[in-house]
Amino acid sequence: MPEFAYTARQADGQVARGVITADDRRQALSNLAKQSLTPLQVNAKSGFDLKSFKLPFKKRVSGDVMASTLAQLSELLENGVSLLESLDILAKQSTSSVMQEVLLQIRNDVAQGVNIDQAMSKHSVFDELTLSMVRAGAEGAFLEDALKRISIFLERREELKGKVTGALAYPAFLLVGGLIVTVILIVVFVPRFESLFSRLEKSGQGLPGPTVVLLGVSDFLRSYGLLVILAVLGSVIAFGRWAQTVQGRWILDGVRLKLPIFGKILHHSAVARFCRVLGTLLTNGVPIVKALQISSSSTGNKRLEQAILRSCENIKSGETLSAPLTASGLVPPSVMAMIHVAERSNTLDSVLIRIAERTELKIEQQLGTMVRLIEPLTLVLIGGLVTFVLTGLLLPIFDMSAAI
Repeated sequence: MPEFAYTARQADGQVARGVITADDRRQALSNLAKQSLTPLQVNAKSGFDLKSFKLPFKKRVSGDVMASTLAQLSELLENGVSLLESLDILAKQSTSSVMQEVLLQIRNDVAQGVNIDQAMSKHSVFDELTLSMVRAGAEGAFLEDALKRISIFLERREELKGKVTGALAYPAFLLVGGLIVTVILIVVFVPRFESLFSRLEKSGQGLPGPTVVLLGVSDFLRSYGLLVILAVLGSVIAFGRWAQTVQGRWILDGVRLKLPIFGKILHHSAVARFCRVLGTLLTNGVPIVKALQISSSSTGNKRLEQAILRSCENIKSGETLSAPLTASGLVPPSVMAMIHVAERSNTLDSVLIRIAERTELKIEQQLGTMVRLIEPLTLVLIGGLVTFVLTGLLLPIFDMSAAI
């Protein structure tokens, strides 16, 4: 019986890889679904297949292309074009080869009776927020509106990302350039002074502390520099794999929320996403329990996601939404106060949208502050490194001049 190598998403969001036995590809897909696995890629396997060997890099589509594609799909559906025909049109005119391939695969899956959200979930180019909104739109019969809202959100996110990238370009150039100059000074120029420093030591004059440290760093980098690079790369790969595990994500999400400045930005971003998605779902008539289950996965933070799911259990038992969210301490008090009042006045959907808009404005302000701080900090860091190298080189010379 043929074997199929698969990559699939588990119920907890983790990616699983393996081999499954089936009569054909369709049966393989069916067997994976019975195991609560969402197939991302399924290929026939026959021994070692060079074509199936791929580096562990995800296919990516730029945010602009994704926003444009979703907006066009929404417009086509609003104008009465069928879903299959819309996907065909977008696949032919897409400027991204990756998006063309994705759209054609989605089109083929939909033609075989797969729901649009399930077909999209097979492709890693779509994030959890997009999948959650499309799933809700498909189930609540407001797919066009859901696609339009996602495209607007992605456009705003790309605009904000462009501002941050532009503002960080100069500090990043300074940091990289400064580090390269520092390493060259330590590895190339410092060894040329070793003979002079050796004579000073033999004369009994001794070397200043910064010079001793500088020589030690220079010797270490020349002897073990390549090993250090390999160790760093290995640590990054190992850390990345650990960060994808359930325990790793839980720990990292807690650490991220406690980071100075950047932690607040991530925290507010997760809250804004939750409020926007939940408010949109409630506005379109999705029951609150279902809306909470969908919106919990859009936060991008496991700790906040668990707090939202606990609030979902509270609502099932007839209690309020605000109680478990307040107890979690993960939602700002000002936001909780507005949610509490909105629950009493039955205006939760509109209030959540307003909270999301205000929080997003606050995020932009916080990002601006962070970017303004990075440039002087970068200059101070590079200046400190260069000053350390120059001090280590010049102090013995000054001491020798003073002795003469």
